[in-house]
Amino acid sequence: MTVSAEDVKEDVTAVADAIRMKTAVVILNWNTEGFLKRFLPGLVDSVSKVEGAEVIVADNSSTDGSRQLLKTDFPEVRTLLLDSNLGFTGGYDEAFRKIHEDYHPEYFLLINSDIEVSDGWLQPLVDWMDNHPECGACGPKLHSWYERDRFEYAGAAGGYLDRFGYPFCRGRIMKRLEEDRGQYDSPENVFWVTGACLLVRSSVFSQLNGLDSRFFAHMEEIDLCWRMQLKGWKVTVVPESVVWHVGGGTLPSHSPFKLFLNYRNNLLMLQNNMAMTMALRAYKEGMGIEEAAAYGARKGSNLVRFRKMLDMLSAAVYLISFRKDDFDAVIKAHKEFEELKSENDVRELASYLEEYADKASVEGMYGRWIVSASLFKGKKIFRSIRKKDFYKI
Repeated sequence: MTVSAEDVKEDVTAVADAIRMKTAVVILNWNTEGFLKRFLPGLVDSVSKVEGAEVIVADNSSTDGSRQLLKTDFPEVRTLLLDSNLGFTGGYDEAFRKIHEDYHPEYFLLINSDIEVSDGWLQPLVDWMDNHPECGACGPKLHSWYERDRFEYAGAAGGYLDRFGYPFCRGRIMKRLEEDRGQYDSPENVFWVTGACLLVRSSVFSQLNGLDSRFFAHMEEIDLCWRMQLKGWKVTVVPESVVWHVGGGTLPSHSPFKLFLNYRNNLLMLQNNMAMTMALRAYKEGMGIEEAAAYGARKGSNLVRFRKMLDMLSAAVYLISFRKDDFDAVIKAHKEFEELKSENDVRELASYLEEYADKASVEGMYGRWIVSASLFKGKKIFRSIRKKDFYKI
């Protein structure tokens, strides 16, 4: 029997379709050999049970033996070896660029190396994205690895943002963590979901040019989710999926460098998005495009200035508490923000409104200050968060 070139081409295409990667589950590793050894086997096993999903480890130039471990203990796992430590943002951007070129997955999943998963964690996330084309990103409930039934700080059951740009979560406000009693067991559109475990539509990730590389690490996922909403996409927590997070695997909570990143990146995030959000709100409340754009630019700038004042109050507290390194971190954060920021242009805001105002909305912005609410309400703070106190944008 003669086999034509066309027959061979069809066979090759059929095989390629059969093995096409739909979901790339990507760990960005940097010097976490111990976590890989502990959690990677369970992750690989669970992902293998989801059609079209595969684990890839992108290594951010580790020096602790991670690369040798991957080579000797996990030869079946695809790896990307980056030449230098590009941070969380640069590392994931570079990894996703290469993965997209090679495999063209429909979904990217960011997952930390210090996450423990169960067999059934991934399928609900993929199913949600398949069935909700308006959703740009979704994530699971995040539990503490140490206290299995309590939410974990990095994302809990989905995040919100207060009026001054302070993030908090369903199940975590400031440093208070709730026990999961099923109180957040319905899917919910939120402001942001944790970057510790985040499923993103690859086309949306590309549309937004990925993570903001200026951030390096911390708050980049909040910025990404905010930018998604401003372009008309939803962000959702899918509570049928649960994972357990160790936390602090790369930077401990008391690190001055982590404090610096959080203060600097919060300002960058506000500069990126607040003017656009306020312009969108003003337009939806009846202002014309030009007037709304000018209003948004003014309100955004005022908010950033006020937030910097609040930051300096925090810095003063650090100083009188003899936490000189933390005080210096805030000062450095403000200095670098001034070097990195990009100004909001009224004409660009007007162009944004013309293109996106009728399809964009922002959910999960809390109209009060969560810091003062937490101080006054104490342990009752979770019950005091009311839907009527959120902005309608």
